[in-house]
Amino acid sequence: METKFINTDTLPFCSGCGHTTISRNTEKALQKIGLNLLDVILVTDIGCHGIIDKAFDTHTVHGLHGRSVALASGISAGVNNPDKKVIVYIGDGGASIGMQHLLDAAHNGYNMTVVVHNNMLYGMTGGQPSELTPKGFKTPTLPQGATHKGYDICGLVATAGASYVSRITGIGDISDQLAEAFSRTGFSLVEVMEICPSYGVKSNPGIKLKTLIEEAGIEIKVYADNEPKAFETQERNDLPSLFSPSLEIKEEFTHRLDKPVRLFLSGTAGEGVQSAAEMFIRAGMRCGLQGTKKGSYPVTVGVGFSASNLILSPEPIFYTGAPRPDVILVTSEDGIKFARKLIDNAGEEALLIIDSTLETPKTRARVVSHHFREHFGGRNAMITALFEYLRQSNIISMDALKKQFMDSKMAANTKLKALIEETFGI
Repeated sequence: METKFINTDTLPFCSGCGHTTISRNTEKALQKIGLNLLDVILVTDIGCHGIIDKAFDTHTVHGLHGRSVALASGISAGVNNPDKKVIVYIGDGGASIGMQHLLDAAHNGYNMTVVVHNNMLYGMTGGQPSELTPKGFKTPTLPQGATHKGYDICGLVATAGASYVSRITGIGDISDQLAEAFSRTGFSLVEVMEICPSYGVKSNPGIKLKTLIEEAGIEIKVYADNEPKAFETQERNDLPSLFSPSLEIKEEFTHRLDKPVRLFLSGTAGEGVQSAAEMFIRAGMRCGLQGTKKGSYPVTVGVGFSASNLILSPEPIFYTGAPRPDVILVTSEDGIKFARKLIDNAGEEALLIIDSTLETPKTRARVVSHHFREHFGGRNAMITALFEYLRQSNIISMDALKKQFMDSKMAANTKLKALIEETFGI
């Protein structure tokens, strides 16, 4: 079968994992009911199932553990269109953590189909039991076997008011069962029973899935098949804007851009990289341009690198980031380490603006070196590098960046203010 929704022949799961069966049959089911690629929103979370995201060419959203149903509820309510199919992938661990989200989504009738990948344990973190682990099933952290029966998630969501609920065995072609759920309006759920080949099989040698299901008293059946109860978002047009008028950026200056320009700022955390990036984007907006800013820094926040992807464009921007920036500005050792790959891959048309204290790496980009750190200090190096870029490119009015600078806390440093005015003639 030619794939339409999945973009690879090699899925990222362990050999023999039922998650592969679910993904491949999701493809078949979506084709059977004739959905278009961009009419599908796949929502996943942390767990083995969630590493499928990049294999689907649909819209994908990846969330926190147990929160995929909560995210999907917001998406469903926001889109407010039953013709758009929201599919939720969640594991038995995630379903345990996010059980209240499941019950609320079923109760409210949000338009979505939840596919529970029930391999009866936490497969990503070492094989701990979940609240859906059946009695007697062994895991690496529970070698004596579960001593009590797990939740009947199908029974719970059926009672909560779901339109359609079924439990199936994840063996062979399950596309018809998935297609049945995908075609329903309102909330539907399919629990797919499977065994983890890495932990479940090893902890329960010789066990067969069908035998396990029978011995645990797990019912394979349709739990709910009701008239669809679909949630409809109540839209109101009489509410005041959430945006304060004081946040409005008015067009005051001019620009010379006829196409987007992409910048990558790379420096050290705590040295004003993000503040400088925001000033530059706001300056561009003062010139009537569209702008995006995407910041990057370690979890430790105040330590290591700090970087920001910027785009300024005369037309609307539908993405953030830029794998091949037009301009790279580097002001520290941390910054050069983080930007190394971009510098190495830069073409002759790119511009690298770098602090003179740094050793300039080999690059095809045109290089401009200045004493930003020596003359202005580390905390002010990036904003002065941006002033230097504007002096060379003149893509937007220098007065626009000056106004953003003067409105910032940086301008309270009278020495810095005087240095910038003298250096850049503003």
